[in-house]
Amino acid sequence: MNLFAELESEVRSYCRSWPVVFDRAVGSQVFDENGRAYLDFFAGAGALNYGHNNPELKKALLAYLSRDGMTHGLDMHTAAKRELLTALRDRILTPRGLDYKIQFPGPTGTNAVESALKLARKVTGRESIVSFTNAFHGMTLGSLSVTGNSMKRGGAGIPLVHATPMPFDNFLDGKVPDFLWFERLLDDSGSGLNKPAAVIVETVQGEGGINVARPEWLRGLAELCQRRDMLLIVDDIQMGCGRTGPFFSFEVAGIRPDIVCLSKSIGGYGLPLALTLFRPELDVWEPGEHNGTFRGNNPAFVTATRALELFWSDDQLQTRTEAKGDVVREALTAIATAHPELGAEVRGRGLAWGLEFHDPSAAAKVATAAFERGLLIETAGTDSEVVKVMPALTITHDELTEGLSILADAVTAL
Repeated sequence: MNLFAELESEVRSYCRSWPVVFDRAVGSQVFDENGRAYLDFFAGAGALNYGHNNPELKKALLAYLSRDGMTHGLDMHTAAKRELLTALRDRILTPRGLDYKIQFPGPTGTNAVESALKLARKVTGRESIVSFTNAFHGMTLGSLSVTGNSMKRGGAGIPLVHATPMPFDNFLDGKVPDFLWFERLLDDSGSGLNKPAAVIVETVQGEGGINVARPEWLRGLAELCQRRDMLLIVDDIQMGCGRTGPFFSFEVAGIRPDIVCLSKSIGGYGLPLALTLFRPELDVWEPGEHNGTFRGNNPAFVTATRALELFWSDDQLQTRTEAKGDVVREALTAIATAHPELGAEVRGRGLAWGLEFHDPSAAAKVATAAFERGLLIETAGTDSEVVKVMPALTITHDELTEGLSILADAVTAL
């Protein structure tokens, strides 16, 4: 452990909460180098929706590497990319009536967001972007400008400009009609809000504390964007790929965003991959105008394709995810009811759930107690006041109930 402290930057984070050396992982089980097993309710911050080392995805990856398949491809045509594009079209886009163009912007979520913001500004000729309170969209400067967390923003070291936050759903406790403030600013020439190029939103704010937007709120936002000639960007980096049930988290609202950002679990195996999807008429890029050295991560194309084939040929994964979500909701509600003195609040969708505590310090204590009992779980929210329950979608029923029992015990210990 001393080697990490000696050589690795102070910026390291998760290892401070989980001070062991991990060595192996299978499904929803992670093992440290001494062989102790931990149940995983973290899932790589949403990058491992299908669990660790899924055997079918691993088989496809090893076969590709064994035949010396292209590893690094920039934006060249490759067989692996062709198979992924075909799978995306046939298994995801066409069945949902979507005709998005697909851009490979770079390997991480913030790359997808940066390309979306840049494209929106290029299409509209405007600079301003509207985001929402408690949003998180990434750590590069453009993505950070539309992120709400003051600590994350402070790390930029320079002013973050051309972005204006608006209240997320229920931010004002339902006391103000939806989008009243937003519309008033748009109408008032003295408001200081330049006409926005786009609005960027998460349908469920993960890092912000599992704040869930109502379907009717999302529909109202989509209608407002269309009426006011603003592009709608949905950041589905953490909540896409089935995390909330359907493949896209916005499907529950029946909306069609202009631009969609995907990353994390789109690679299937935890390999870096990001996609930016947009309406064909928005494809105004000049060749090479937005690029990146590692946007052609072909091994990730292989595992992404296999994941789409394996999990998205029918609606079984969605059905199972929603059923497991009911189990989590019931268990968290029981925990909150059993400890009224903690003032805990339960919220979530699919397999993204949060248990918010009245005392912000309680969540970190619960997460620590859970780790000591063999459960990996993180906190979220502005003050880390929410215990964030986000297991792999493939977790077994027994593993799910075991982890929820450990969590209940951790809360009781608090």
